[in-house]
Amino acid sequence: MKKSISIMAITFAAGFLFVQQAQAHAHLKSSEPVAKSELAASPSALTLSFTEDLEASFSGVELKDSKGSVVKTGKAALSPDSKSVLVVPVSSPLKAGGYEVDWHALSVDGHKTKGSYNFTVK
Repeated sequence: MKKSISIMAITFAAGFLFVQQAQAHAHLKSSEPVAKSELAASPSALTLSFTEDLEASFSGVELKDSKGSVVKTGKAALSPDSKSVLVVPVSSPLKAGGYEVDWHALSVDGHKTKGSYNFTVK
């Protein structure tokens, strides 16, 4: 009985540590433009908000048009208001069409994440 309680306690502790580590990653919380949105005009910047503070030097965005061609953007930087918000200036107005935002992030605790989302300019 005592052995089975010890095994259950160890299993619970290991599971708890795994959940804590999974929560430490910088996941995309919100974005502007919003995923799957249709914009009347080109955005002047892409703003990605994460669940953790980021290492700016190792986080970034690649913007692609509907043909998969990379669209020129300015250098990604952290917002002056929050180290968990990445801001990427859009170098020139985007033409009408679909766009994909491919992002990668490194949280300050060293965890890497990546993902993508789409939006459309009318």
